[in-house]
Amino acid sequence: MDKKDFQILHQLQQDGRLSNQDLAQRVNLSPSPCLRRVRQLEERGIIRGYTAIVDPEAYGYPLTVFVRITLARHDTATVAEFERRVRAIDEIMDCFLMTGQRDYLMRVVADSLAGYERFVRDVIHAIPGIASIDTSFAYGVVKRARALPAR
Repeated sequence: MDKKDFQILHQLQQDGRLSNQDLAQRVNLSPSPCLRRVRQLEERGIIRGYTAIVDPEAYGYPLTVFVRITLARHDTATVAEFERRVRAIDEIMDCFLMTGQRDYLMRVVADSLAGYERFVRDVIHAIPGIASIDTSFAYGVVKRARALPAR
């Protein structure tokens, strides 16, 4: 990727609904080369898709919960089954494989404290191989960046 590709990516992260004409103007390219570059970035998987950013509280999920998971075993089957099950759970927004004392860190949304309790009891506890679950509730957001830093 060159500097122009980074400029395109920066602009699209700020506003994914930009027309090609507006994008080309912002990055100082003519429309045809700009569109060609965007398509190449999409084909290479650098641009993975386009989405609307929705307010979780307005959507009915006012709670953000960070869940740290430790597995009982780290054999291939246990890890693969845990990760397969996690990918299928809509309330889990992000799941990261971690270093340190815990194996995974998940960001989960919930509609209420009782809803989170049901989620843990009915969904998380149903996943085999979990040794421990540690939960922290976010009670405020200081920063929520959606775009990578400009390069």
